[in-house]
Amino acid sequence: MKNLKSVQAVREASQRKSSTRMTKRNQEPEKPDLEKIAEGVRLILEGIGEDPERAGLRRTPQRVAEMYAELTEGMREDPHQHVAPLPGDTHDEMVIVKDIQVASLCEHHLAPFVGRCHIAYIPKHGRILGLSKLARLVETYARRLQVQERLTSEIADTLFEGLQALGVMVVIEAEHTCMTIRGVKKPGAVTITSAIRGGFRKSARTRAEAMALIKNN
Repeated sequence: MKNLKSVQAVREASQRKSSTRMTKRNQEPEKPDLEKIAEGVRLILEGIGEDPERAGLRRTPQRVAEMYAELTEGMREDPHQHVAPLPGDTHDEMVIVKDIQVASLCEHHLAPFVGRCHIAYIPKHGRILGLSKLARLVETYARRLQVQERLTSEIADTLFEGLQALGVMVVIEAEHTCMTIRGVKKPGAVTITSAIRGGFRKSARTRAEAMALIKNN
């Protein structure tokens, strides 16, 4: 009965807040509702048979709420702000940044997947990015509820379109806890995804060169 009342209270609170919100698609994303997340965590604790009021768990709902706010902060950032070419450059050869650390949340189970992202691009008219901007672009898209396939494509498309590059290639290697600690339980299984745009798609030779450089330790 206690659980049912708690669920009903959360639903009623959600409905009250939703009725006062604007739902325009282009509206700035709202800040996370930490109170609502914390209440949901309390319900999970109760649902698995735990006591949210015992000493070790008393602050857990708030901690988890703050964690999810941090892990989804990319939802409230514009990734395009990181694609700002450096002025006055003439470099027109391939640029590769590899082993960018990636940590994201699988949207199917809210379980983390962690790995590395490799980015290669060929500038057009010397339009290059500061190296840290590539890492920030990856971070902005990773800090959302994701699937690895979409994450890879979003990074590639934003870079290709925003930089007007001759070619872009993004490769992500990641281990998903949703299949390593649950379900089939296959630790060590790594998922590799790639997104290829422009010259890398057209030229097998250019694509092979980039892959060789990425794999080279």
